[in-house]
Amino acid sequence: MNNAETIAKAISNSLNIIEQEREREIISRRFGLNGHKETLEQIGEMLSITRERVRQLEKAILIRLRIAAEDGKISDLAAAEKVIIRNLTEMGRVARVNDLAKKILNKEPNATQKAEFSFLGEISPALSIVSENDKYHSAIGIAEYGTEKDIRNKTDEIVSVIKANKAPMTADDLDEKLNYEHPSQIEAIAGVSKLLSTLNGQWGLAKWPTVNPKNIRDKIFVVLEKRKEPMHFNDIAKAISSSEFKRKDVTVQAIHNELIKDSRFVLIGRGIYALDSWGYSKGTVADIITKILKKADDEGLSRKEIVKQVLKERKVKETTVLLNLQNKELYTRVGKDHYKLSA
Repeated sequence: MNNAETIAKAISNSLNIIEQEREREIISRRFGLNGHKETLEQIGEMLSITRERVRQLEKAILIRLRIAAEDGKISDLAAAEKVIIRNLTEMGRVARVNDLAKKILNKEPNATQKAEFSFLGEISPALSIVSENDKYHSAIGIAEYGTEKDIRNKTDEIVSVIKANKAPMTADDLDEKLNYEHPSQIEAIAGVSKLLSTLNGQWGLAKWPTVNPKNIRDKIFVVLEKRKEPMHFNDIAKAISSSEFKRKDVTVQAIHNELIKDSRFVLIGRGIYALDSWGYSKGTVADIITKILKKADDEGLSRKEIVKQVLKERKVKETTVLLNLQNKELYTRVGKDHYKLSA
């Protein structure tokens, strides 16, 4: 029997011990075991009972199922638990329901399959279920290593450390400040939080574009920041296409347009861009020469030194710098090869 069959049998046997059809209907609809999760109000209207009565029945049914699970009265549940725990151990002892189901089923799970794992996590004494809300993803952990409250507290602790750091951190960075057996456990717990996001091995707040870029400009910034050197816009486009970004379907023209608009990006050569935070300033080659000569003394600078300093800021040919130096309105030649600003 494969993993999918083991999980399916545990679900079927769990529902079969619920004697009343109405109660089975409540559990199936509440968890979405039939493909669609329903609210207390929707189920109440369908059964012609109040919302509160549905809640009471759901609670009572789950208590009975948990007791049956603890007493070993649900066939194949122990086998399903073994499969889940084995995979959770490999994943850091806790995982989002979607990721766990995907690993066990070896495919992207549908809504019903994710609901089935959540249901097993709810009734199994060997598992802890983390309910989804605005702060946390739906997740399952090994009960031996913590309750839902424990997992949430650990998640909040990681968020606090990253907030205090004010910059993204790797799992190894976090491991130095937290007490875990292995950085993989930190990553597993961090993955439960909706307040965090990760990219290229860095964990940060979901609102930080460096780990969760939401538009083309942010993605360009991340690519350049990672490369740590100027890039042609065509290469930036290729880097985005091969990245870990959620959406990578951007055109070269769109990237070029954003590079022009955003002040963080500085054109330093033909189609080559750098970050202004690297010390590059905007302007033409003539603007750069002027800036350099303004800092020089009254004797000016040699042609060789001017070229050297310009090439630190612009990816252009040496002849381009020399041609710009011929502008007599801007620069005056002093001696054999020195130049200074024209009066």
